[in-house]
Amino acid sequence: MKYLQPAIKEGKKFLNPVPTRVGTGSVAGVLWKYLTNKAETTPKRLLGPFTTDLLLYQEAPPSGLRITWLGHSSLLIEIDGLRILTDPVFSKRASFSMRIGPKRFYEAPLAISNMPALDAIIISHDHYDHLDKQVIRQLVAIDVPFYCSIGVGQYLKEWGIQKQRITEMNWMDKVTIANRCEITALPARHFSGRSLFNRFETLWSSFAIRTATHNIYYGADSGWYDGFYEIGEAYGPFDLTMLETGAYNEDWADIHMGPDNAVKAHLALKGKLMMPIHWGTFNLALHAWNEPIQRLLKLAGEMNISLFLPKPGEPTVVNIYNSHWWE
Repeated sequence: MKYLQPAIKEGKKFLNPVPTRVGTGSVAGVLWKYLTNKAETTPKRLLGPFTTDLLLYQEAPPSGLRITWLGHSSLLIEIDGLRILTDPVFSKRASFSMRIGPKRFYEAPLAISNMPALDAIIISHDHYDHLDKQVIRQLVAIDVPFYCSIGVGQYLKEWGIQKQRITEMNWMDKVTIANRCEITALPARHFSGRSLFNRFETLWSSFAIRTATHNIYYGADSGWYDGFYEIGEAYGPFDLTMLETGAYNEDWADIHMGPDNAVKAHLALKGKLMMPIHWGTFNLALHAWNEPIQRLLKLAGEMNISLFLPKPGEPTVVNIYNSHWWE
């Protein structure tokens, strides 16, 4: 297949599956858009507080598949007796500083200190809204393995995670957890870097997570490209696709999807149920904070797509469900 290949590098930089631009506008042009933007990018009303009923974790979900959305792309996935945490970002800001940068709309509904026992942690890439140094430091004392894209392990080790707990993955690499859950790192169309000077030097990935009875897709961050069709053919159909729908802009069309292309990706992946992620938590774009979900609901209605929309912090059995939490 054309796109289902390990990532390659050009010098120090990893390449996307197709030619990709991080942005199309000038710095001055982008700044002007932000200065003149009138959309409600941050909620005018206080959201939450959202909390998690820890007693629910004492019993396994009858269907074997339950998800607690912790905001943005942070998910606690319970799948056939295993618990997998994705891209945990619980700090007040997704930034290099806790004084400036995108601030959470609501407190994280579940603290690391209250987290049920974990079997794996997935880190898709190194951006601040997916890799939280403060959370990683809290996870040092918890004996759980990390599965991350190539190069991300350097940060985990720097912040205290033991080397033996870290498995770096290239696209198409597979690992098996507890002899019953296979995690496959797959291509995505995005970029990496925690500064302007190290972009593309670590890898970014999406992930297929499969057991004998469930098959789900964690998309993390990606722009649209035809590789979604190949992933759907080779690894689908998926019981659930978790796809980014927020933080989109015409200047970022190559690296973020937004609701329209997320729906297109869901169909290409042969998804049965779609869960929007990467929205409703941080002010990362020019659109209104609740625009992604409003647009997605319209598209889903028109295209007969079933949605899974749990309330933040609410352990929810995966099924057709709309909590309407943002209303």
